Amino acid sequence: MEITDRVLRNFKVARTYQFKSEKVNCVDYSVNGDHAVSSGNDDCIVLYDIQSGRPAKTLYSKKYGADLIRFTRGAAHTVVYSSNKQDDAIRYLSLTDNQFIRYFPGHTARVTALSMSPENEIFISSSLDKTIRIWDLRLADCQGLTNPLGKPICSFDPEGIIFAAGVESHAIKLYDFRAFDKDPFACFETRFNRVCDWTGLKFSNDGKHILICTNGGAIRILNAFNGSVLHTFSGYNNSKGISLEACFTPDSKFVMIGSEDGRVHVWSIESGMKVAVLDSKHPGPINALQFNPLYMTFASASTNMMFWLPCSDDK
Repeated sequence: MEITDRVLRNFKVARTYQFKSEKVNCVDYSVNGDHAVSSGNDDCIVLYDIQSGRPAKTLYSKKYGADLIRFTRGAAHTVVYSSNKQDDAIRYLSLTDNQFIRYFPGHTARVTALSMSPENEIFISSSLDKTIRIWDLRLADCQGLTNPLGKPICSFDPEGIIFAAGVESHAIKLYDFRAFDKDPFACFETRFNRVCDWTGLKFSNDGKHILICTNGGAIRILNAFNGSVLHTFSGYNNSKGISLEACFTPDSKFVMIGSEDGRVHVWSIESGMKVAVLDSKHPGPINALQFNPLYMTFASASTNMMFWLPCSDDK
């Protein structure tokens, strides 16, 4: 099914899962789209089966907590996740047997982003310690470090050749992964009219656009090649300065973001127009939002988790 304005307007909540009134911190989909995983402030890591639409397994990280989480590209049902208790190490976990495979120590402050390479077993992380670290899942030691001269967020491009660093909420620096120890090969300055912090940075699947998420009332789409601003999307509620996650649809044609009042707003990148507002009935702000990479479904989360499906027009 092609993703169109009409299809997006017809999305409805198909499944809802309630947690212990603690917010869900992060949601991610596996590469094949068959599973989703969430991490929450209740120290839970939950694996979901997308075909059945139900949780497949619940694990607990009570000692370390669970903040950001990402599926790896290799073995099935393995993840890396950052901590929000005890230390700032990143942990490599098998969801199948609930065993740690490896620890990645090095960051000395909260991890602000995790991004897996689409091509191999490499991932990058950024932290409030003002560094971006490069890791290999097979090795515990940090394989590289760059200091972008400020507090960063980071993301790989869809080919795994470059990565972007959003620095101090005003500049995007592009690095060649093969020469990460050198200076960035491009730097774009972009400031929002209103005061806000950048909370996330993502490339579209076609590599043409960069999405900047914020804790303010606006998100921004940039041309990934020259840094020019294509659109600044606003008109959704975020009066409390919450880190609301935005995402691209897999076809790179639309951008979605949750709001403080529990609704999902959708814009067309081509026209810059808002095409849908979806009411989820979330009890609080939607701070996690991800579209499935292969199937026509997406997940939104606040203190509960919701999976959405498109309904036919006659329903």
